[in-house]
Amino acid sequence: MNTIKTEIQGVLLINLKSYRDKRGFFLEKYQFERYSENGIKDNFIQDNHSRSYKNVLRGLHYQKINPQAQLLTLINGSIFDVLVDLRKNSKTFKKYITLNLNENSDIRQIYMPPGIAHGFCVLSEISDLHYKVSQNYEAKNEGGLIWDDKYLNIAWPINDPTLSEKDQSFPSLEEIQDKDLPNM
Repeated sequence: MNTIKTEIQGVLLINLKSYRDKRGFFLEKYQFERYSENGIKDNFIQDNHSRSYKNVLRGLHYQKINPQAQLLTLINGSIFDVLVDLRKNSKTFKKYITLNLNENSDIRQIYMPPGIAHGFCVLSEISDLHYKVSQNYEAKNEGGLIWDDKYLNIAWPINDPTLSEKDQSFPSLEEIQDKDLPNM
């Protein structure tokens, strides 16, 4: 396991070591002591799995109250991933990064501390993501940013994504009030 710091404070890219042979591969996705030694000390209490199809765009999501730390692992496929820092006291507040993840890459895992908005679009025919999260999801506390926010000006690699009604209705970063940012 090798961790790489990003331009957003606390966000880490994780290079997972896989063991491959003619039978396939073996990959260790999480081991408490090793992750703790690398600064990831969250108590992950829930695991989630999402499957999405080509041109689906999910996000940009976050929890307002009890924000979640997340450990995201790309299981298969290819995605364009976006992380936005919504922590008011962070040095990187309102900054974002984009990443291209694919199942053949060495970087297939991302650690996000609480207070980061996350979204992705699928570039392959199908993609599966696994998330470990540190807080239970609560629909009434979900927040989000509109995917095509003019302030952020994210260069998404698709023009006409498949979106949920909820994701289409999120406000822009300029429209969000302080009370709707993650409560840190």
